[in-house]
Amino acid sequence: MARQGRTGLGALFGALLCVAPPVQAQQDGGLSNLGVVQSLILTVAPDALYAQSDFGQRIVREIEADSVEIAAENRRIEAELTAEERELTELRDSLAPADFRARAEAFDEKVQRLRREQDEKARAVGQRSDDARRALLTAAQPILLQLMIESGAVAVLDRRSVLLSVESVDITDEAIQRVNAEFGAGAAILPLRP
Repeated sequence: MARQGRTGLGALFGALLCVAPPVQAQQDGGLSNLGVVQSLILTVAPDALYAQSDFGQRIVREIEADSVEIAAENRRIEAELTAEERELTELRDSLAPADFRARAEAFDEKVQRLRREQDEKARAVGQRSDDARRALLTAAQPILLQLMIESGAVAVLDRRSVLLSVESVDITDEAIQRVNAEFGAGAAILPLRP
């Protein structure tokens, strides 16, 4: 009797081994077909597409360089304004009140103008990142469309707005590879900084 139980367990175990490969293949819902996802719905992570693409990395490097340049310029301007303010303070006693007031007002106007200019430069740097993201997504649309066609999909959704999905419907890595192959550092998307 014990022998029959072991034989029955062996047969059951063997049957499960035979069934295991199809069950494992179905873990992705039968979505992959020779490496190409087969699904009506695909997802992509736009932030990762931007951050991990050669183009996005180039833009990040340019923005970092611009930010360093602006910070150095801010320090230089601050040092110049501090010296000018010190000089103005020293002249206070030797100038007529009207002359001092005129110089102080001119100095204040200069400070405000320089602050506005530097703030505008910083905003432009931030805007460049937003513009680059939009430009990449626009340029990547034909690539995403091709991935849709290859997958038999009807939609590509932003992964951030999907509550739950099977990992295999995320085409971000494939999209990054194709964007890199198509555009490289992306001079055709946004010109290289001079």
